[in-house]
Amino acid sequence: MPTARRLANPLRLWRLAFFGCLAAVLALSLTKNVTPPLDTGWDKSNHLLAFAVLALLGRLGFPERRYSVPAGLLLYGIAIEGLQALTSYRTADYRDLLADLLGIALGSLIAAGWRWCKR
Repeated sequence: MPTARRLANPLRLWRLAFFGCLAAVLALSLTKNVTPPLDTGWDKSNHLLAFAVLALLGRLGFPERRYSVPAGLLLYGIAIEGLQALTSYRTADYRDLLADLLGIALGSLIAAGWRWCKR
């Protein structure tokens, strides 16, 4: 049973969830119409929530990368906006990046609190 034990490693699970969410956010960001709609009702809160979850999972999955996870997520948000600008059905918006950045900060703070409480 070493395989089951290896798969149950908490870091591996956080990382798996992180990469799964990265793929889901990219797919949802570039899809024309999602049925049923997966949103909070306000585009900016969608960005904030998505990037807060990504930051939380990234910080828990890669605790040694304290600054590179948030920086990488900001670059990821910029890349998504750039890709959206290339489509005819999505638009790029600097306010989306601001919501992404707030989500990254929120998720990072929650992860820091989580790790502090686990001590």
